[in-house]
Amino acid sequence: MGVEQEVDSLQMQAGLREEALNKFAARLGAWGLAMPLVEPLVLDFGVGDFARTGLIEYWVANELGAGYCGKYLFVFDGQQCPAHSHAHKHETFFVVKGEVILNVNGEDRRMKAGDVLAMPPGDVHSFTGRGDALLLECSTPCHPADNRFVDPRVSNWLKRALG
Repeated sequence: MGVEQEVDSLQMQAGLREEALNKFAARLGAWGLAMPLVEPLVLDFGVGDFARTGLIEYWVANELGAGYCGKYLFVFDGQQCPAHSHAHKHETFFVVKGEVILNVNGEDRRMKAGDVLAMPPGDVHSFTGRGDALLLECSTPCHPADNRFVDPRVSNWLKRALG
């Protein structure tokens, strides 16, 4: 399975996905921002509670041959991207709008618009919106199978989704 097919297999149910995207579009409008014209990825990480565990991703580029990836990550107020690490992927996060609590290896870091943090492979991290928040991730290429989630429910969801 190629990376594009892996990503498609992770999507939330259509009705809930559209509801989340409509709410996100309203937030973007209030901020006066536009997203790239790509199909967004709306994730609940198999937990079934998007309001608490989930995020919306807009992949700008995932250039495997050139060695880079860029995507926007959006979390609603109180929503968390669950704790995980990567065996190979190195990421740098830039907070575009809002604030997040980024937990790295058990230590909370409050990050606001303009803050930058590099995340080397192996570091366990999660982030939670303090208000709605938009981050830019610049990284080495993204391979969904490179994610190592702490929560076994999320790990099992990923294994099922990727086959």
